[in-house]
Amino acid sequence: MAYSKLGRNSSQRKALLRDLVTDIIIHERIVTTEAKAKELKRLADKMITLAKDGSLSARRQAAKTVRFETVTEGQNALQKLFSELGPRYQERNGGYTRIIKTVPRRGDAAPMAIIEFV
Repeated sequence: MAYSKLGRNSSQRKALLRDLVTDIIIHERIVTTEAKAKELKRLADKMITLAKDGSLSARRQAAKTVRFETVTEGQNALQKLFSELGPRYQERNGGYTRIIKTVPRRGDAAPMAIIEFV
């Protein structure tokens, strides 16, 4: 499957997407460019699918991508993914995120979008 390079080399792109997926897990809604939002949607939906499984194997696969950032006292992003977001979408088959296009960014007029969990 083809993907957008986002004007970066592979290590920079991987780091960017890891940061974005961690941020959307923590905040459940972020504002970014349209291209980044479209790439993030694929990865975020994959993380929710792993969280729905809930096995140790799935947790380890998700831990490869999601950064170790604290959400609240005693809870990190990976724990939130598996304890809150996974169970929330247990009955839903795919399409866990939505992209809403917004006004272009001031300065460079890049097309912006809000990406959030449904």
